[in-house]
Amino acid sequence: MGWFTHTMAGSGFILIGAWEALTSSNSIQNLVENSIPSSPLTSISAPPQASSSRTKKNPSSSSLTFISISVFSLFFILNSMVSFVDALNSNDKVGSALQLQVLAIGSLFLLCSVTGFLVNFTNLIPMPHSMLSLIGLFAFAEEFLLFYLQRKNTSGIENRYFDLLLVPITVCLFSTVMELKSPKSNYPKLARGVGLILQGTWFVQMGLSFYTNLITSGCSLHEKSRGNYTIRCKGHPEYHRARAIATLQFNCHLALIVVLIMGAYSVIVRKYGVPRDFTQYRPLGAEMQQFTLDSDDDVVEEIKEEDNVGKQKVGVVESGMNGYGTH
Repeated sequence: MGWFTHTMAGSGFILIGAWEALTSSNSIQNLVENSIPSSPLTSISAPPQASSSRTKKNPSSSSLTFISISVFSLFFILNSMVSFVDALNSNDKVGSALQLQVLAIGSLFLLCSVTGFLVNFTNLIPMPHSMLSLIGLFAFAEEFLLFYLQRKNTSGIENRYFDLLLVPITVCLFSTVMELKSPKSNYPKLARGVGLILQGTWFVQMGLSFYTNLITSGCSLHEKSRGNYTIRCKGHPEYHRARAIATLQFNCHLALIVVLIMGAYSVIVRKYGVPRDFTQYRPLGAEMQQFTLDSDDDVVEEIKEEDNVGKQKVGVVESGMNGYGTH
């Protein structure tokens, strides 16, 4: 994998993640619009089909998502096959084993996308939606294990980049688990879209760092085959400096994603408002108005009444003990 391959892979992740986040945010916007109470005039003048048309699911967005994931997975599979043949020609057993793992991950994503398209838009495969999320969960889990266990060279700088890549993969993994728990919610899809965008930007950064001069001085790339490479540094100062630069780059990517999310959220809230589910706070003033303190005069009168009742009871008991009570 070279700079062009990393850039194409990152661009694919960014486009798919952005589209999934966009479609899920549109569904959340429809939820916000439906949760905001309308005035009596607008409710009378609006036709009854307006609310149902806004909440209706757009099938073209889902079909485009499945088709794009299928094409993207096919490109990954083809690239992995080319790298596998190159590893065999170079007698690189480690590189060939790595490409077999990439083939398995690409096949799982391809299976998830094709099955999702057939389930949602045809009647060929009767399958619940939770099975699609389960296949995607297995694919993300295998991707996590691929980069977590990839330690060809323990002193290679690429391991630091792979460790940081586990963060967006974990976000995608956790959001898929949440989608299994609540399949009707759009927030897990939004979180997964953000994770895919961060994963794509980090793939682009890895391509720029590995195959250009943007990496720290004193470190160079060594390739055994097309898919088996390592970045070695001359000494410990260069090694620690390269790790620090990788962490700084990831923090910049993460800050960029946070700024974009906050900007998009502010635009949505400004345009559509906040759902009533998120505004259940009641001020204390409304509750304090129901709580009134009795005046001192009322308290004194209640104490006097209680004393009179007590004296009457004592008089009744004394009369009974003297023998003048009723028999």
